[in-house]
Amino acid sequence: MTATEEPTETSKWDPGLTERVIGWLRPLIKGYHRAEVRGLDTFPPGGALVVSNHSGGLFPMDVPVFATGFYEKFGYDRPVYTLSHDVMFTGPIAEFFVRTGFIRANHENADAALRSGGVVVVFPGGDYDVYRPTLAENKIDFDGRTGYVRAALNAGVPIVPAVAIGGQESQLYLSRGTWLARALQLDKLMRVKILPISVGFPFGLSVVVPPNVPLPTKIVMQVLEPIDVAGQFGEDPDIDEVDAHVRYVMQKALDKLARERRLPIIG
Repeated sequence: MTATEEPTETSKWDPGLTERVIGWLRPLIKGYHRAEVRGLDTFPPGGALVVSNHSGGLFPMDVPVFATGFYEKFGYDRPVYTLSHDVMFTGPIAEFFVRTGFIRANHENADAALRSGGVVVVFPGGDYDVYRPTLAENKIDFDGRTGYVRAALNAGVPIVPAVAIGGQESQLYLSRGTWLARALQLDKLMRVKILPISVGFPFGLSVVVPPNVPLPTKIVMQVLEPIDVAGQFGEDPDIDEVDAHVRYVMQKALDKLARERRLPIIG
């Protein structure tokens, strides 16, 4: 970047700050959640798009769990970026999020981060996925969103599927509340399509608020073999076919983790 160029979100990543933050988070990740990240031995060099399920409601731990495991293995020379909702970039701590690798979820940021050799984490299911009911906690569902496939193709990087289990046991998720959002016309007034309903500690029933404290559930993340989209499906693949394959391998891996899990929360 030259002196006359405006700094981009990706160029603002601060490895020193990120290392300190991971140090602060490690007791929570390794102690409270007893987190494990498996499969990093097959992680490819260079830019890579990590596609994962999303869990934990208002307090998802997927990014801290993955980042802690990734940086422990590979160090801080290679940034982990997370495509995030615009709401994270308003207010006094927006710059903190940018400096620790959170970037706005748009095609330009994704492409810049991937082409720079960074690792980009995306949760295609977004809020729809992170508030899935407990009865569907082990189901891969992106709500039909497939833009991540095009992002990987455009940047010429592999897709690295990853699945995590345990995060959706942090409280009892009853419903995404899509029906409630429609009934209150929030979808029209505020473009809000869900109004999640859950039960947890210490407040009991919660409709988004009051926010309950996440239970100390054990979180296990499995990183899967990278998928060379162009190599496996051709230079101009059927996007839906690629998406179906990614979700298939993720569902198969998540089913395996679910079979290995002995008890909820305890793991």
